Amino acid sequence: MHRQDLTAEGEQSRGKCPLTPHEVGLMLRALGFANDTYLYVASGEIYGGEKTLQPLKDLFPHFYTKEMLAEVDLQPFLPFSSRLAAIDYIVCYESDVFITNNNGNMAKILAGHRRYAGHRRTIRPNARRLSSLFKALHEMEWEIFSRKVRLVQRGFMGEPDEMRPGRGDFHEFPSSCVCQKPLQLEIAGLPRKSTANATLGNTESGR
Repeated sequence: MHRQDLTAEGEQSRGKCPLTPHEVGLMLRALGFANDTYLYVASGEIYGGEKTLQPLKDLFPHFYTKEMLAEVDLQPFLPFSSRLAAIDYIVCYESDVFITNNNGNMAKILAGHRRYAGHRRTIRPNARRLSSLFKALHEMEWEIFSRKVRLVQRGFMGEPDEMRPGRGDFHEFPSSCVCQKPLQLEIAGLPRKSTANATLGNTESGR
């Protein structure tokens, strides 16, 4: 019987681990985000602290968190983790681009909320395939690395049609369950349009 490699390296190679802050920065630079991009990090305490975050800050000097932007104003919220999370949610929802680095419920709902409100790009790192590229980064030119990152990220860049209707988690991909056409009402055998768009739940959606 084949035994699965449960080491940290084995889990990373299967895409089970979030990208490190440095890897997130490398991915974004490879995708074409310049170092003058404003980066807001929505997170609790990061494992490794400032030392872990520094490589990301070096790549993106315009680096901010809610604590950096509103240290004094945050004081009344500090005893309430859910309120702090709500602040991050609002900022992420309103951002030009949202990069999710985990597969948690908040990230899925945020991605779905942004899709429901219109096409707002959400980037999902293809962690499994990116893992091998990060390991081989020092063995290739940056241009080659960048080209390969763009290739493995196809289908993970938040394009409107990247997920077929009826596939994926509803909270993350609600578009297949939202009717964009006016509802047709049958009255006395004659079709009649409603005056508003209708949202229809699709109970058979999902994997």
